[in-house]
Amino acid sequence: MKKIVVVITAFMISFSGISQVKTPQSSPKSVLNQMVGLTEVEVEYARPSSKGRIVFGELVPFGRLWRTGANANTTISFSEDVVIDGKTLNKGKYALFTVPKIDTWEIIFYSKTDNWGNPDNFSEENVSLRVIVKPEMTARNVETFTIDIANLDNNFAYLNLMWEKTLASIKFEVPTQKMAVASIEKALAGPTAGDYFSSAQYFYQSNGDMSKALTYANKALDLNADKPFYYLRLKSLIQAKLGDKKGAVETAKLSLEASIKAKNNDYIKMNQDSILEWSKK
Repeated sequence: MKKIVVVITAFMISFSGISQVKTPQSSPKSVLNQMVGLTEVEVEYARPSSKGRIVFGELVPFGRLWRTGANANTTISFSEDVVIDGKTLNKGKYALFTVPKIDTWEIIFYSKTDNWGNPDNFSEENVSLRVIVKPEMTARNVETFTIDIANLDNNFAYLNLMWEKTLASIKFEVPTQKMAVASIEKALAGPTAGDYFSSAQYFYQSNGDMSKALTYANKALDLNADKPFYYLRLKSLIQAKLGDKKGAVETAKLSLEASIKAKNNDYIKMNQDSILEWSKK
């Protein structure tokens, strides 16, 4: 019996070793990352090769939904809203399906991305955008299905689908100007209350320049009409560290009042303890 167990164990180990053999995929995975203006674009897809076969019209039949690659869904994601053929496609990740025809291609951005190949039940509810493009014939034969992002401009680029001697190209526009203007206006408006609070907190926690810390804490409070209890708490701690116990008590009382309104028991206790400590002569 013991001998049989040893033989079975040896067989399983041998089988386990065989199962770990690595072989190349017939349609290797590819990931494309491209910045267009200020918009991040990522494409993930598997790349089949023609291997002497006629692709469009045979391997990929005309007029039928195609996964636009091989294996799992080809996906494309945009970090910002983009415009394609005058229509807005919201930022996010989409499966990319196509319906190749002789004279036109349908390009479909599909919100459900976890399909293997074509969806079992294709639903128009999941179609976020559908556009029609005219394919072009190229002089160069493309052996392996290729997706690239070309003709880059700050405001647009082209998503190119290439295989055999066919090129289907989709222009998409990105909101670079809108984003750049918003960034410029934000920078010119100066630091926010949160920026000043973080700066004050850094100087306090690192035992740095307490005078600067107090200046930043005051600016944070000036820019925030709500006067958060944690802003006030930080200011009181800085004042205490500067030796201004009277001012620290006054600020701590304001923080205590705000903490009670916010029902934050931790800050209520911390402020009560500090007021008691700083009030001692």
